[in-house]
Amino acid sequence: MAVFSRADRAGDAALLAGLALDDAEVSVAFVRRFQRAVYGMAVSITRDAGLAEDVSQEVFVRAWGAAASYDIRRASVLTWLLTITRNAAIDAIRARRPAPADTEALDQLLRDAGAPTEDPEETALHRVETDRAIAHLHRLSPVQARAVVLAVLGGCTAAEVADREGIPLGTAKTRIRDGLRRLRTEAEVSHD
Repeated sequence: MAVFSRADRAGDAALLAGLALDDAEVSVAFVRRFQRAVYGMAVSITRDAGLAEDVSQEVFVRAWGAAASYDIRRASVLTWLLTITRNAAIDAIRARRPAPADTEALDQLLRDAGAPTEDPEETALHRVETDRAIAHLHRLSPVQARAVVLAVLGGCTAAEVADREGIPLGTAKTRIRDGLRRLRTEAEVSHD
């Protein structure tokens, strides 16, 4: 990625100001200047060219809507635009994720941690894997284990975990992150 001088920042800020004023020519110049950087970041996050195109388009719409609030003292236009890109790409990925399981299904999941299948061999393998996963979960604190199960198996976001558990968002994020980190460490130790 190219490093921009302060003079380039001023030119970029002028383009952004023109975007805020709905100047069509300036808007085209703005998009041309930043389209490769925006698309490149969108592809790197989404890993999907079609989705990255949609994200890029959304980024420029968001930039147009927020152009008047841009502050050159806080960040370069490129940094500001790539922050918007990152957020839009994450939003797009989350939107494609399947909906989280309903409350009743999550409660059952938390109680059972898996049901056997009809094939005895598959049932035995499933049981061994389930027992191993449950053993790793039991090494976590109960609240950490619940957060991990809700996030990983239940498909809940950290905000949904926080809401469901009645805890602050930061606490939910910490429980999920630390729980997954401990599980990863446990898995690495058990495979060695």
